[in-house]
Amino acid sequence: MFKKTTAQAKIKRLRKRVRVVQGGTSSSKTFSIIPTLIMYATHNKGVEISIVSESIPHLRRGAIRDFIKIMQSIGNPIESNFNKSTLTYYFSNGSFIEFFSADQSDKLRGARRDVLFVNEANNVSWEAYHQMAIRTRRFIYIDYNPTSEFWAHKELIGQPDTDFVILTYKDNEALEPAIVKEIEAAQYKDDPYWQNWWKVYGLGQVGSLQGTIFNNWEQVDKMPDSFKWKGYGLDWGFSNDPTAFVEVCEFDDKIWINEILYETQLTNSDLAERLKDYKRWETIADSAEPKSIEDLRRFGFRIRPCKKGADSVRAGIQKMQQKKLMVTKNSTNIIKELRGYQWKDEKDGVPIDNLNHALDAIRYICSEKINARSGTYNIR
Repeated sequence: MFKKTTAQAKIKRLRKRVRVVQGGTSSSKTFSIIPTLIMYATHNKGVEISIVSESIPHLRRGAIRDFIKIMQSIGNPIESNFNKSTLTYYFSNGSFIEFFSADQSDKLRGARRDVLFVNEANNVSWEAYHQMAIRTRRFIYIDYNPTSEFWAHKELIGQPDTDFVILTYKDNEALEPAIVKEIEAAQYKDDPYWQNWWKVYGLGQVGSLQGTIFNNWEQVDKMPDSFKWKGYGLDWGFSNDPTAFVEVCEFDDKIWINEILYETQLTNSDLAERLKDYKRWETIADSAEPKSIEDLRRFGFRIRPCKKGADSVRAGIQKMQQKKLMVTKNSTNIIKELRGYQWKDEKDGVPIDNLNHALDAIRYICSEKINARSGTYNIR
């Protein structure tokens, strides 16, 4: 059942043309803006609404998923009204809500709209936003986690036609107590990383991304058709931490990365079933779980433990920093980790032990494969 929250009430009170929603984790920014847009489309005939994020995979795993949940919870039909090819939902009164990505230049400079919602706007360029904003007739929402200042703080907040609100987890009464407890635990950790995390994700205040480890990466549409070497990395998880399984290869002197799996609550038999198409490829896994490695080996996987030592983490990171990292747009969790992975002590080469599940899996394979001598093979 869809539960009304303080976050929704605060968002409904925004009235100016540009409505900036800054917030921490689990504050239900997106989940509160979307119902407002649905109601607007329902009560006004022929309204055209665009919901935009940095890429289609980000939309599918975020705003589109939330939209479908909300529509189902209020009893609106999905299958008959939602065009999966164009990612557009049509209402019976002639209104529609469309989803597209900020990397689609034809969409940015295309048709006009009545309402615009830019989701996770700090991952969208000012130029992309501006192109959409000048083609929007009525009003605009943007939302984001304030990891650091970006164009919204310089160009929008404080302007006469801009409303601004900060939301936190406390504005989301639908949040489970266990999640509240985990969020609040961060405020008691005496560590610069967690102090900044609490400021951003707990209090919804602007933080600072200092000491980000990887700045040598960019997003690509797909993996290459040939490679110097290819392998898979596996980092174990279960309850709180996800199990991460990644595809990594080297081509054109760059490292190409694709997210295959990133989930919690998976047993080894679940993994064996989900990853059965990858049995023939070499997989390097976290050596901390020899029993799990043996389980997958008995399921027929070519899997072995990674090599660890006193300086293995720093050495692995250095290898990943040697080459440009090309990450598929579908790898939304890897992208999130790359943006947030920081040094705890850069001088000693100690990273934070957070936002590193997929990155650890990548590191296992890169530690052994980068600079390895092998031929170039075509994917069959």
